[in-house]
Amino acid sequence: MGEETATPGDITILLKKWSEGQPQALDPLFELLYPQLRFIAGSMMRQERPGHLLQPTGMVNEFYLKLVQQKRLQFDDREHFLSLAARFMRRILVDQARQSGSRKRSGTPVVLTEDLSWVAAAGAEMLDVDRALEELQALDERKCRMIELRYFLGCTAEETAELMGLGKATVDRELKFARSWVQERLSR
Repeated sequence: MGEETATPGDITILLKKWSEGQPQALDPLFELLYPQLRFIAGSMMRQERPGHLLQPTGMVNEFYLKLVQQKRLQFDDREHFLSLAARFMRRILVDQARQSGSRKRSGTPVVLTEDLSWVAAAGAEMLDVDRALEELQALDERKCRMIELRYFLGCTAEETAELMGLGKATVDRELKFARSWVQERLSR
């Protein structure tokens, strides 16, 4: 199962094996998904100052360490795993922001766009985004997963629809609502 021949089915098989208690499936799984995880981490870190202690590779490594510490995780498919990856990485950034004592906001209004590069990953804005997404998750977990896939993982609307097993029109409609809802929370 080399990277060039990996299919979503290969990833799902490895996820199921790992979920069933076969820890040897985690390394090949991570190898297949590493480029995508590194891309996600890079997208989240794009606005950080040069020389920031946490780099994309470090964030992926931290995610891996958090993942292996979990006692029992159940994954349905690649989308479920990637959604979890986005949540874990967001948690890593939120923890980093809290540790650095980030309380100063940039003064620029936070706007949910296709690219989350406007969010200083270890800044107060990330704490605001995290709070808004936690509220959305409590209200509607599916919409929260869509936001994570679309804006944190960088999936297109078509990819989000495919990963979630939904029609693109449904994703477009629900994302429009979710984005407005989150934006309203961020503009407070």
